[in-house]
Amino acid sequence: MPGGARVDRGFHAIAFAAGLLVLAILALIAYTTTSKAWPAFAHQGVSFVTGRSWDPNVNHFGALDFVYGTLLTAVIALVLAVPASLGIALFITELAPKGWRTAVTYVVDLLAAIPSVVYGFWGIAVLESPAARFYTNIANSLGRVPVLSRLFGGPAHGASFMTAGVILAVMITPIITSLSREALITVPQEDKNGAIAMGATRWEMLRVAVFPRVRSGLIGAAMLGLGRAMGETIAVALVVGSSHKITSHLFRSGDTMASVIAHNFPEATGLHHAALIGLGVVLFAMTIVINMIARGIANRSMAMSGMAR
Repeated sequence: MPGGARVDRGFHAIAFAAGLLVLAILALIAYTTTSKAWPAFAHQGVSFVTGRSWDPNVNHFGALDFVYGTLLTAVIALVLAVPASLGIALFITELAPKGWRTAVTYVVDLLAAIPSVVYGFWGIAVLESPAARFYTNIANSLGRVPVLSRLFGGPAHGASFMTAGVILAVMITPIITSLSREALITVPQEDKNGAIAMGATRWEMLRVAVFPRVRSGLIGAAMLGLGRAMGETIAVALVVGSSHKITSHLFRSGDTMASVIAHNFPEATGLHHAALIGLGVVLFAMTIVINMIARGIANRSMAMSGMAR
């Protein structure tokens, strides 16, 4: 067998083993966490996810409030971060002078390197008090509007779903921005120049020549940011307020699965300990499902783009 062929086969074997290793690690995590959480699942049954009462003193564990809080804060973060991230990515790739591109890219990458606990302390020390006053003003203004009152009415707290969502938005913006930028720069410059030469404005060029080709990449970037927002622990635990409730009011205190685990895991024992691990299993499953949905949307988007061309 020629030496080059042996090298190719060796490389193929190593790459195949690496792929299997990822699957094995994923399966091992799922198995070990599920086995440790099984006593809580067996005790509660389906009400572990659908129930709303979480009382370790009587061994009753219903995680629906925390599932709701996790999804709500992550959605708030995504709504705030995606437009900002896409705008920054477009500025870097389409508008910024060469010197500015390097500086802005460096700052974005630097934001991604800041530890989450620093964001959490910043939220407590700097953001929480001004946010409470700002939320109160919004509640006083919009709280009388019939539909908006369900979101912004009532008492406002600095430690709330909204504050946690804002912190998460700041944390995931560098991730979404970097991935969006990498997707945008894959579009050949000749295609952009051709659209401009045919009389398209810059926005029309982006809409016709750029966005259809990078739609799947942008969706993937947003979903990766969503996964990061759902799993964030320390920063959210410091600013969400730790209140077990389901409410449509964004300025009220709440809780997430990750923050409950962070607050209670050190002193938990017995069934309570298993229930907290169960929260991690549910969060793990939710992340996988969301990524599968995102992959399906991205693949469908790619197929539609190919048909359009």
